[in-house]
Amino acid sequence: MDSKKNKEINIKEIIDPYLKNWKYFLGIVFIMGIFAIYKIKSTVPVYKAQTSVLIKDAKKMSAASGDIGVLQSLGGFSGMGTNSIENEIGVFQSKTIVEDAVKEYNFQTPLYARQVVNSIELYGKTSPYIIHIIQEKEDAELPKKTISIKTDKDKVIFSSEEWKNNVITTFDKVTVLPFAVILITKNQNYVKPKGVDMSDIYFNYSNFDSVVESFQNALIVDLLDKEGTIISLSVNFESTEKAKDYLNSLVRQYNNYAINDKNIESKRTKEFIDKRIALIAKELGDVETQKATYKSNNNIVDLPSEAKMSLHLKEQSKAQLLEIETQIGINRVLQNTLNAKGMGDVLPLNVGLDNESSAKVIQEYNSLILQRNKYIENATPNNPLVKEINRQIIDVKSSLVQSLQKNVTSLEFARNKVGSQLGSSESLIEKIPVQEKLFRSIERQQQIKESLYLLLLQKREEAAISMEITAEKARIIDKAFIFSKPVAPKKLYILMACFLIGLLIPFTFIYIKQLLQSSIITRADLTKLTQLPIIAEIPRLKNKNLNLVRFNDVSPMAESFRILVTNLKFLLPKKEAPYVILVTSSVKGEGKTFVSTNLSIILGSSRDKVLIIGADIRNPQLQRYNPSMKNANGLTEFLSGESLSLVDIIHPSGYNDNCDFIYSGSIPPNPTDLLQNGRFKDLLDTVKNSQKYKYIVLDTAPLLLVTDSFLITENSDLVIYVTRSEVSEKKYIDFLNTSVEDKKINNVGIVLNGVKETNFGYGNKFGYGYNAEVKKWWQIFGN
Repeated sequence: MDSKKNKEINIKEIIDPYLKNWKYFLGIVFIMGIFAIYKIKSTVPVYKAQTSVLIKDAKKMSAASGDIGVLQSLGGFSGMGTNSIENEIGVFQSKTIVEDAVKEYNFQTPLYARQVVNSIELYGKTSPYIIHIIQEKEDAELPKKTISIKTDKDKVIFSSEEWKNNVITTFDKVTVLPFAVILITKNQNYVKPKGVDMSDIYFNYSNFDSVVESFQNALIVDLLDKEGTIISLSVNFESTEKAKDYLNSLVRQYNNYAINDKNIESKRTKEFIDKRIALIAKELGDVETQKATYKSNNNIVDLPSEAKMSLHLKEQSKAQLLEIETQIGINRVLQNTLNAKGMGDVLPLNVGLDNESSAKVIQEYNSLILQRNKYIENATPNNPLVKEINRQIIDVKSSLVQSLQKNVTSLEFARNKVGSQLGSSESLIEKIPVQEKLFRSIERQQQIKESLYLLLLQKREEAAISMEITAEKARIIDKAFIFSKPVAPKKLYILMACFLIGLLIPFTFIYIKQLLQSSIITRADLTKLTQLPIIAEIPRLKNKNLNLVRFNDVSPMAESFRILVTNLKFLLPKKEAPYVILVTSSVKGEGKTFVSTNLSIILGSSRDKVLIIGADIRNPQLQRYNPSMKNANGLTEFLSGESLSLVDIIHPSGYNDNCDFIYSGSIPPNPTDLLQNGRFKDLLDTVKNSQKYKYIVLDTAPLLLVTDSFLITENSDLVIYVTRSEVSEKKYIDFLNTSVEDKKINNVGIVLNGVKETNFGYGNKFGYGYNAEVKKWWQIFGN
């Protein structure tokens, strides 16, 4: 429970400085709000323009039969010859295309009309003049300030704060300016914009490269869909017409470049193909001539058919040769048989003889033999019939012998002829593989040249067709259009940013101030540094002339001193009066004398007699409340041994009958010696023994600077240690703690003096006393 409470207290302490300074937060936020409104009103709205285009897929040529790898990509039929959408994005962002767009619409010299809080760009129909840059001066210094344009009928006056003299010219005349040669003309389509003051027109000049770079940087190119080929182009411009013209020009220039590239590539392809056709035609003619020569030299019409015929002829010759050999054999067998047989023997007839005449002779011969044999059976050899038939047989036999011999001779001749034919066929067949190999080589070259020649003819026609086709590569999906809501100024963002800055400025200031703050500010600062009781907080004086508590005073200051009196009574020891109260501090200026005096007034208000002793004899301050007593005898004269009695140095305060003063007197050269010579103790004893005063208040010197106060602390019943808000350093409290721990001072109560009303630990909302004034709401920014 305690830790939770401590945590809550700590959080409150952290935010308390910011809550107390809420007026600064409110004031700076209000100022930043005014600034935000001014910023919004003075900023010309910027609108987003966008266009989207579809990049058509690159067309590829189909690979025809017999095409070779080099010619597959020949022809330039895919526009700019790319399939990468990233490359197309890069083309849109290229400097060359942006340059052409800037030149087309003369974006280099924008005109503006100066208004009360801003300037409005004049473009298109709203621009009364058109400025053409004819030539830039390379070594000339560019103007840093605007160039105003004034006209008087046809007279045009250019002026600038950078020029000593104005440049006077006329419309449609070449004019030399310090930085460029220009030509200014009237805009024939000019229409005065509504609600725009056209009395002060000017233009800004930048060199062409700078303008191109700015337009290039303003362009945003991206894919609408990562998986698609639709590209969006967008810019943020003040002039909506200018933005649309710029985007449309980019798309137009892109398509022009694509068409030009395609035509150039097609033209070069056609020229290359024409050269190749001429070369291939010559080579094809050479191959065909070589083929014809080879056929002529080798008597070839159709090599496969001739090879087939040779094979057929060979087989046929072999069959013929076999048949002839058989017939020769038969004829020889018949000859031998005929020679070996007698007169009565017949010859074999059906032995396969392939000669009809010889077969008829044999048949006739056999008939005669058979007839003779019949005659012999019935007659003798000398029979005339037998003799006649024998003669016939001899004639037929002779004829048969001659016929068989002729057959053999004829067959041998035929055999030689068929053998020669067989040899010729075999020779031809042996030559066919070599001839076929050579012929194939020639024919293959012819086929390759023919295929290549036909392919080139086809590609030449395709290239010619492609040159005639001028289809745009980027098909416009959406023409340049303007979004209805401006992208700048972003009102909500500006308001939020100014609001945050308005909070951040005082927050940072307070935070840094706290971070660097080394002095005591509030009661909480003291409670963190010491365990000694804090018996009062004295408010800061708003009127330095009212530094003393008055009779029946109910001001916050009077109430704070009453609280001081109440609290110190709890610290006073339980003994008989009088009580000695020592008032001291760390350094000068913390309000010891102020506290001593007002404490005495409050103590005396209850009809108790109070004596204030100005014990700070080094720097007397009590006299400032009664300047007439500046030279009066006081403590110094008494301590130095002068023959003065108490009556001589005690003086009435002049503002409270129950309060008397012993002033410090003159400043001595040896204050320390005087305070420790024993007479100060005698003085206190004398006052105590007189029983006249209930309270004796000692206004002493600062403890941190001199040792005077330490010399008399043993004579006090209570030490009031005065600190001052925003003056006393925190390290002073370390000195106080050390002094208490070392028993140099005892029974100490701390008073925090000069506290701002907002820094009070309590009671600051309504003040002290029931009659305290409460500020009205319109007084919150007062002191």
